[in-house]
Amino acid sequence: MKTQQKIAIIGAASFLVAGFVFSKIYINKNSREELLEIAEELALLWKNRLELDLYQTSKMEDLIIEFTLKKNAIINSKTLSEDEIIYRLKSIQKAEHKKLKSFMSEPQFVKYLELNKKISQEV
Repeated sequence: MKTQQKIAIIGAASFLVAGFVFSKIYINKNSREELLEIAEELALLWKNRLELDLYQTSKMEDLIIEFTLKKNAIINSKTLSEDEIIYRLKSIQKAEHKKLKSFMSEPQFVKYLELNKKISQEV
């Protein structure tokens, strides 16, 4: 194979990889922006329902993003069985509750659990 052919093949492969990377970044950027908007809205909803201060609201928004990403990774896993998914989601929920307790008062946390349970029953 001639040098020019090798360069052409490498150039074409580089072009394809660059296109793939660009599309992945673009899709992730849109998903990220959407997630940030949703997290902000949910944090404000919890702020009103739980009477959170600004610090708590900011922590809540961060927590929503963090645990949404973790839960989605588990749910979208193609290698886990249904039982493993449930087990891991329960484990994630325990960690989420631990973090919530670190910045909420006990009454706020209890109210959070009650509201969350009520929402789950309605769905």
